[in-house]
Amino acid sequence: MYAEILNGNQDDKKWNKHVLNALTDWYDPVEGKLEDSNTVLFELIKKDNNDGYLYYLYASNCDSLGKEKDAYPYYEKAISLGLKQHDLQGAYLGLGSTYRTLGMYKESEQVLRKGIERFSNDNALKVFYAMTLFNLGRYDESTELLLKCIVATSNDANLNSYKKAIEFYAPRLKETW
Repeated sequence: MYAEILNGNQDDKKWNKHVLNALTDWYDPVEGKLEDSNTVLFELIKKDNNDGYLYYLYASNCDSLGKEKDAYPYYEKAISLGLKQHDLQGAYLGLGSTYRTLGMYKESEQVLRKGIERFSNDNALKVFYAMTLFNLGRYDESTELLLKCIVATSNDANLNSYKKAIEFYAPRLKETW
C-alpha cells in the first residue's frame, strides 16, 4: 500500500494532504500498521519538511509504538513549525508526557504548563501536569490539581454532593482544625 503512495507526485502539496488523509483513515493501531504509516510519513517529511502536521503525526505514531526517544524531537519540531489549535493541544500533551516518561521532568513541566496556559480548560493536560509534579516531588500541588480535575469533571452524584468540601480541602490537605 505505502509503496503506491510514495510513487505519486510528492512535490505537490495537495497530493501530500491527500496522502495524509488516506493515512489517517488507513492505519489502525490495533492492526499494527503504525510502522507502515511512519514509513510513509518519514518520506513525506523528507519532501516537505516545513509541515508541522507531518511531524506531529510521526511523533504520535512513535509514541504509540513505545518509541518515546524517537518521538520527542518530532513533537518539538511540530510545535516550532506551527499546528492547528487542536493538533497543538495534542502536541503539548504528547511532548510533555513523552518528556515525563523519559525522566525529563523539568522539560515536561515547562511544556505542560505552557499547554495549560494556552488551553486552560484541557483537563487531560492538567492530569499529565499533575503526574509530572508528582515526579518532581511536588506531591501537594499534584494532589490538589488532581482533586480539582476530579471535581470539575465528575458526574458521580456521591462525589458531587461533597464538591464544595473537596474544593475547600484540596489546597489545605496538610492543615488541621
